Amino acid sequence: MNVTETLSQGLKREFQVVLNAADLKSRLDGELQNLQGKARINGFRPGKVPVGHLRRLYGRSVMADVVQNAVNEANQKIVADKGLKLALEPQVRFPEDQASIEAAMEAKGDLAFTVALEVLPQIEIADLSDVSLVKPVAEVPDADIDASLERMAGQNRNFSAKAEGAAAEKGDRLMISFVGTLEGKPFDGGTGSGIPLELGSGQFIPGFEEQLEGAKAGEKRTVKVSFPENYGAAHLAGKPAEFEVTVDEVQAPGELKIDDELAKGFGMESLDALRTAVREQLGRELAAQSRRKVKKSLLDALDGKYSFELPPSLVEQEFSAVWSQVEADMKNAGKTFADEDTTEDEARAEYRKIAERRVRLGLVLAEIGEQAKVQIADDEVTQALIERARQFPGQEKEVWEFYRKNPQALAEIRAPIFEEKVVDHLLGQVKIEDKTVSREELYADEDAETEEKAKPAKAKKAKKAAAADDASA
Repeated sequence: MNVTETLSQGLKREFQVVLNAADLKSRLDGELQNLQGKARINGFRPGKVPVGHLRRLYGRSVMADVVQNAVNEANQKIVADKGLKLALEPQVRFPEDQASIEAAMEAKGDLAFTVALEVLPQIEIADLSDVSLVKPVAEVPDADIDASLERMAGQNRNFSAKAEGAAAEKGDRLMISFVGTLEGKPFDGGTGSGIPLELGSGQFIPGFEEQLEGAKAGEKRTVKVSFPENYGAAHLAGKPAEFEVTVDEVQAPGELKIDDELAKGFGMESLDALRTAVREQLGRELAAQSRRKVKKSLLDALDGKYSFELPPSLVEQEFSAVWSQVEADMKNAGKTFADEDTTEDEARAEYRKIAERRVRLGLVLAEIGEQAKVQIADDEVTQALIERARQFPGQEKEVWEFYRKNPQALAEIRAPIFEEKVVDHLLGQVKIEDKTVSREELYADEDAETEEKAKPAKAKKAKKAAAADDASA
């Protein structure tokens, strides 16, 4: 096997690989001899099938295996000899001349092919001793604990039927049946029976619950609403619908009790124990948000420290994933780029920058983690896999088996664990100052981003870009 480098430009490499006919014939003969000892063909004793006969029967398929093995061997040799780190799998190109391919498959001519590679850039780890970060820290307000307990009590309180002829009020629960139509025709998911609906809960689409206030048991009403523009089902988004609703029963809520009995319903010994558990849970949520904020600041600092050529294919791969999501979101919302006060070209340029940042930071974190010898224990992966399986009730076993049998999918489980460990490693190298803030301040950027969704695109571009690349690797 003769390997010659034909291109070295930036992160791109190309190699010409040639296997001469004699080498091909030797490899083919070796494979056929191995097959001879295993072949079972009528008319021949086991292990006594002539090699020539095997060549006539299986020569072409065996040669295909020989070629594939040669390609794999060439790829491994190139990577090992040149000490390369690949960005993506090698791309192999065979000659377009069919005659030369046929000659090689018969071991009567040389086989020449090209291996094209994209390699990872050399990254020199930057000094972070001058990086100072502010970590916002919030305490759990007693009001938040009280609000959580009220929600829990509300979810567990009893309802009882109101007196005959009593009208439904906000806070009451209705048992309803309905048939929904679009332009007079029923649609999938638009029919329900024995459905509980608490008035004022916002459980149904806007305008639905309000039209049932004042209804009585046994009453039928026609509810006219329009599905939101951003409704999850694209075929319903923004469309007007009518629901023929039958109120089967009107129920009044029982007393809202926040006491030891409520706590026992959640497996706690007392209300004090439940309050402590709620405080701890809310504390974990605040700590997670604080972590996200300081991580975002760290990634911003890293982004300012590194500038290097990016593998084009990795950028294109990341951009394609981002852009597909953008297009899906716009389709679901029934929007165009003109509606967003921008153009497709401007949007593409914006999101390509986001993709480039993600790739750059992903490569930086990977290099830092490798040099720091960051390791992921098997039990960490197992725990993450258990958590993923729990997201699919009733399908836990199938999810578990899927990941265990699919190395690429399992790598998606390992990646965020690795990233968080690298972030921990980096946070230990920079100066961090805790700053006490309110809960509202801690979530301020996210709340502002939610409000920005209603504004024209040009007014929110900066925030959109900052939010979209928060998870960078």
